[in-house]
Amino acid sequence: MVERFLIAVVDDDESVRESLPDLLREFGFATQAFESAEAFLASDCIGQAHCLVLDIDMPGMSGRDLQHELQRRRHTVPIVFITARGDEALRPRILEKGAVECLCKPFIDIALLRAIQAALGAA
Repeated sequence: MVERFLIAVVDDDESVRESLPDLLREFGFATQAFESAEAFLASDCIGQAHCLVLDIDMPGMSGRDLQHELQRRRHTVPIVFITARGDEALRPRILEKGAVECLCKPFIDIALLRAIQAALGAA
C-alpha cells in the first residue's frame, strides 16, 4: 500500500475546513481538519502531518502564533499559510519566518497544489 502524505488544515472558517480537505483528497492526499490552532496542538496530528495549511487570522491562537509554538517545540512541519487579508507586505514577512508559501483567499486550486508540493519537497 502506498503511503499518502497527510495534510492538516487549520482554519476557523467551517466552509474552508469542509472544502479544502475535499480538494486535497482529490489531489491524492490524506487530510485532517481542525477549527483552531489549539485543537491542532491537542491532537496527535502534530507528529504525523507532512504539511500544514494554516489560516493566519483566527480567534485565540493565530496561525503565526501556532507557527512560533511549533518552532519552539522543534516541530518542523512545512507550513502553507492562507489568508483573507490582501496586505502585500504580509507575504514577505511570512516567508521570512519560514513558511513555504502565503496564499490570499480566494486562491486557485493549482496554486495550493504547487505550494503543497513545494512544502513536501522541502520536508
